[in-house]
Amino acid sequence: MSKRFTAGAVATAAALALTAAGLGVPASAAPSTSRTFTVVAEDGFAADTAVAAIQAAGGTVVSRSDEVGMFQVTSDRADFAAKATAAPSLIGAAEQKAIGRKPKLDRVEQEHLMAASVAAGTAARRGAKMDPLDDKLWGLEMIRADKARKVEPGDRRVTVGVLDTGVDASNPDIAPNFNWALSRNFAPDRTDVDGPCEVPSCLDAVGTDDGGHGTHVAGTIGAAANGFGLSGVAPNVSLVELKGGQDSGYFFLDPVVNALVYAGRSGIDVVNMSFYVDPWLYNCTANPADSPEAQAEQRAIIKAMKRALVFAHNKGVTLVGALGNNHEDLGAPRTDTSSPDYGADPYPRPIDNNSCWDLPTEGPHVIGVSSVGPSGKKSDFSNYGTEQISVAAPGGWFRDGFGTDTFRTYANEILSSYPKHVLQEEGSVDADGNVVAGFEESVFKQCKPNGECGYYTYLQGTSMASPHAAGVAALIVSRYGKPQGRGGFGLSPDQVEQHLYRTAAEHACPEPRLQQYRNEGRDESFDAYCAGGVNFNGFYGYGIVDAYAAVTTPLKPNARP
Repeated sequence: MSKRFTAGAVATAAALALTAAGLGVPASAAPSTSRTFTVVAEDGFAADTAVAAIQAAGGTVVSRSDEVGMFQVTSDRADFAAKATAAPSLIGAAEQKAIGRKPKLDRVEQEHLMAASVAAGTAARRGAKMDPLDDKLWGLEMIRADKARKVEPGDRRVTVGVLDTGVDASNPDIAPNFNWALSRNFAPDRTDVDGPCEVPSCLDAVGTDDGGHGTHVAGTIGAAANGFGLSGVAPNVSLVELKGGQDSGYFFLDPVVNALVYAGRSGIDVVNMSFYVDPWLYNCTANPADSPEAQAEQRAIIKAMKRALVFAHNKGVTLVGALGNNHEDLGAPRTDTSSPDYGADPYPRPIDNNSCWDLPTEGPHVIGVSSVGPSGKKSDFSNYGTEQISVAAPGGWFRDGFGTDTFRTYANEILSSYPKHVLQEEGSVDADGNVVAGFEESVFKQCKPNGECGYYTYLQGTSMASPHAAGVAALIVSRYGKPQGRGGFGLSPDQVEQHLYRTAAEHACPEPRLQQYRNEGRDESFDAYCAGGVNFNGFYGYGIVDAYAAVTTPLKPNARP
C-alpha cells in the first residue's frame, strides 16, 4: 500500500470541480489568505440545502460532487468548521492544510534500498520467458498468468483504472495499452508539498507520473506482451490513469472521491486502489482520543468514501484494494500512533474495530488483497484477518527464503515499470539515462533499436499484490463480459468478485498458526495468527488469485464463493 510512502510527510488535497461531462477544472494553487475545506452533507438533504448551510456558515463553494454530497469550500472565517459541523444538513468540514513532504524512500516498499546488505542471489527465477524480463516475474507464474494469456490475454474494450500517483505513458510497455481518451488527473500539484509545479496550471498532463508508484502498479496490471521489457497479468486490456494521489505520494479525500465518481460515470470496468485516504490511518466516528473537530472530519471522510465506493460499484466498477502494510489484523487493530499524518502531530489513538475504518480497503464492495512472497508465505508487513481479507496475491517479500540463497534478495520483490526521471531523482539512474553502478540488480533499462527506452525496478507491498488481483479481475471481464448499452462492454462487479473468489487457489493456514518472523529480524509486533480453514482464512482469504483458473472455469451467474 502506498504510504510511501508511510510516515512523516504531508500533503494536501486540491479538488477538481466536476462538470456534467466528468471533466475537471483545477482549484487554484496560488497562495490565498482563505482556508480550504472539504464539506460533506448529511444523509437525506438536497445538495442545494447543503450549499445554503455552507454559505450561512461563511463558506464559498468552489467545487461540488452532488453524487456523494461533497463540496470543496473556501472561507476566511476562523469559526467556519465549527459552524458547518453544527449545521443539521452537514456532517462536518475537514480543513486542507500541509506541514511537510513525504520521506524520500518508503520503508516497506523500498526496503531493499535501505537494507544494510543485500544477498548476492540470482535475480532471475524459473519460468517460461515471454518478454525479456518476464523470467524475473515470479508473480506471473504463481498466479498462472503466463498460461492464462494463451486462453485470454485481455480485451481492449476492458478498462482498468489506476487510481494512483499517475501513469508514465512514455514507457514502451505502457504506451500500447494506455487509454488517453479516458485518463484524467484529479490531483493538481501543490507547491508547498509537491515542490514547484511542472506546468503553469499545476495540473500535470495525463500520461505522466512524478511519484512512480502508479506506473509500477499499471505495469503489473497490463504491461504489453510485445517482446520488450516485461508483461502484465492482462497484457491486452486498456489502462486508464485516474490520478488521485499527489506527486508527494499522499491521497486525500477530494481527488479520490472525484476519481471514483468519474470511474462510475465513465464506465470503467476495474479500479485498483493501492493506498489509504489521508490523514487518518483509521477514520473513526467518535474516537474519545480525538477532538470534536477531528471526529467530525473523520465522519465526513467515512461518509464521502462509502458513498463514492457504492456509487462506483452500482455503476459497474469492480473495486480492488491493497489490504495495507501495517502488519496487523484489521479485525483487531492496534493503537494508531501515525495519525494524523498532516495538519498536526500524530498521537496515540486506541482503535475501536466497530466504529473505525481503514479506507478504502474496509469500505463497501472493495476486494481486499494481502501480500505473499515467492514461497507463498504471508509477507511479514502485510495486513491480514478474516474480517476484511478477500484474496491473496504476489506482493513481494524481501526477507523471504530464510536459510536459502534467495534470502534478502531483490528477486523476492515485484519488478515492474517505473519512470526514468523518478529513478534519476532517487539516484539509481544517471543524467545520461544509464543505470548507476551498484544498482544493476535492482534497476533495468531496456531500449528499442530506435533508441526508445523503458525502465523497471523492484518494489514490495500490498500495493504490488492488489494489481495482480486487479489484472485477474480484468481477465474475468474480458473472458465473460457481454455487450452493454451504447456500445459498451462489461460484467457485473458482483459476478467478477464471486468468480475471482471461486477460482482462487485455496491455501491453508501455516503450522503453527501463530507465525513469528524472528529469523527475518522482526520483533513480536509482527507476530500474526492465521484464523480460519482451508476454504477461507485470515492470511489468504479465499486463496491466492489464479488467472488460469479464472479464464478456464465456466462462469456461474449466481455463484457464491
